[in-house]
Amino acid sequence: MAVCARLCGVGPSRGCRRRQQRRGPAETAAADSEPDTDPEEERIEAGAAALAGAGGGRGAGPSPPPRCSLLELPPELLVEIFASLPGTDLPSLAQVCTKFRRILHTDTIWRRRCREEYGVCENLRKLDITGVSCRDVYAKRINPRVKSGRFMKILPDYEHMEYRDVYTCLLHRYRHILGLWQPDIGPYGGLLNVVVDGLFIIGWMYLPPHDPHVDDPMRFKPLFRVHLMERKSATVECMYGHRGPHNGHIQIVKKDEFSTKCNQTDHHRMSGGRQEEFRTWLREEWGRTLEDIFHEHMQELILMKFIYTSQYDNCLTYRRIYLPPSHPDDLIRPGLFKGTYGSHGLEIVMLSFHGKRARGTKITGDPNIPAGQQTVEIDLMHRIQLPDVESLRSFNELSRIVLEVREQVRQEQQQREDGAEDGEGRAPQSPLEPQRGPAQPSVELPAEKGGGPADGEAAAAAAPAPEQPAQSGQGQPFVLPVGVSSRNEDYPRTCRMCFYGTGLIAGHGFTSPERTPGVFILFDEDRFGFIWLELKSFSLYSRVRATFRNAEAPSPQAFEEMLKNIQSLTS
Repeated sequence: MAVCARLCGVGPSRGCRRRQQRRGPAETAAADSEPDTDPEEERIEAGAAALAGAGGGRGAGPSPPPRCSLLELPPELLVEIFASLPGTDLPSLAQVCTKFRRILHTDTIWRRRCREEYGVCENLRKLDITGVSCRDVYAKRINPRVKSGRFMKILPDYEHMEYRDVYTCLLHRYRHILGLWQPDIGPYGGLLNVVVDGLFIIGWMYLPPHDPHVDDPMRFKPLFRVHLMERKSATVECMYGHRGPHNGHIQIVKKDEFSTKCNQTDHHRMSGGRQEEFRTWLREEWGRTLEDIFHEHMQELILMKFIYTSQYDNCLTYRRIYLPPSHPDDLIRPGLFKGTYGSHGLEIVMLSFHGKRARGTKITGDPNIPAGQQTVEIDLMHRIQLPDVESLRSFNELSRIVLEVREQVRQEQQQREDGAEDGEGRAPQSPLEPQRGPAQPSVELPAEKGGGPADGEAAAAAAPAPEQPAQSGQGQPFVLPVGVSSRNEDYPRTCRMCFYGTGLIAGHGFTSPERTPGVFILFDEDRFGFIWLELKSFSLYSRVRATFRNAEAPSPQAFEEMLKNIQSLTS
């Protein structure tokens, strides 16, 4: 009671003057005969008056200044105050008194919460007035193949819908599935982005561009959607297949995990049978027909992927993933990249920085290296100075340089292990942080090849030396060595800097995995490459240029835990 008194103050409920002015004489007389406050407000006033009387009997002193009660404020001002509060606090506010509960039925309050918390900009009232806008919304997010005669029959009932319904029954109820997710499709994985799109919640599956066009924008298609067809009733529909939306179901399994189920899988089938389904899938997935693919091994991989992924068209489980946190001293801005992986096509990789190392984690994968595994790891403590262009054309020369660095890394690791066993009083170091200072050996390259002893301190700080092109803003000429294969010959011909790294390779089914030496090449802020020495192969990576909401990790520890979880699923 005391809490309510402090919140509400003392004073009668004035009602809405503007509404009273619009009433007729009979309505005004009826309204005047009703009590102006509800029982809860009267108890608040009585309690506050008793407290005031008890305080007045004490020693003489200045009377307290008059307090302004929330109940005395005009309704339009209360609407503005309530609209600035988080939507999750409004139900508790409605329990304070009848007046608050009446005011919270004002739709402008909930419209503002929908806009500020979820980005909903559509106007429910104008959708039915403009007609064309309503149709555009429907065509974009519902079913572009709908016939004009069927349009009004399956259009949601916006005329009798309120923003309160949109907030409570749609946005708030399904808020836990918003963000980035990785579907559990065996080794292939995927990238799902669940967003509020107008008056709908839609799960968009992001797909890499067609191989080998790594710089092209991402493709995406809807997998499911949630919307209100009528008040207080959210509808979940599956969007898979080519026969339009149909009945589906969403279940939140546990924190950071949910599942979808299709209740009408016959909508996924095509009249031409599996052969027609395969040809349609091939055009969408690869942008070509099977006759255009002459490589027999590639045909086998494509057919294998179609058979495997088709088993998951009726039920899928998704696990939340976060975008990597960014720091001012990162080599480049971390994030998602599209990369070339030989016959497997383009795959999505997440680049993140961890102290003096950078890691590329697969978000989509293949039968050799599945999704969730660390495809590349870059040692930012060991920078490589490439030779001149003519010498770089020799694969043997590049291999010799990289293997020398690998031997150096091995010796440093051995020194750290020996130092830990000797117990010389030095604090134990993380395996991700090589030694700094004089104990850090330099990377020496032959002088005639353009290399020289690298400064140990500069390497330890993972910052380019003053004479390096990255500091001056100039690029270093780059060309792939003869014999190194690349899916995309349109790679950059200048680079900023190079580092020693390792790449993960394995047999089919992720058998006998091992890390092999390679070279990480930074081209610019949005592109990098990796030369796999053992495979004599080059992968080019290009940044995913898309904005993802609700994808930030709550803490660095949460991001690290997420990486461990998705890796353990396929280990």
